[in-house]
Amino acid sequence: MSFIWAIIAGLIVGAIARLVLPGRQNIPIWLTILLGIVGAVVGNAAAVALGVGETNGIDWIRHIIQVAVAAGLIVLAEPLYSRRSVRH
Repeated sequence: MSFIWAIIAGLIVGAIARLVLPGRQNIPIWLTILLGIVGAVVGNAAAVALGVGETNGIDWIRHIIQVAVAAGLIVLAEPLYSRRSVRH
């Protein structure tokens, strides 16, 4: 069941990350979900390391860190994926 939650969280975090980035990102939805999952996991670990992983109420700081990590991964992956998919 945690695998399903990881996919759902990756979809949400990845979608929000794409929304906060300017312009169009030429990557497929499966890559967005994958980067969202990685961003959620790495962002959660960073939030715990910073001492903000568990707070009273909604963990806004943790979620912001997760989205920021996912957005950074999308920024790094987009040119690599675009370059790979261009045919000469």
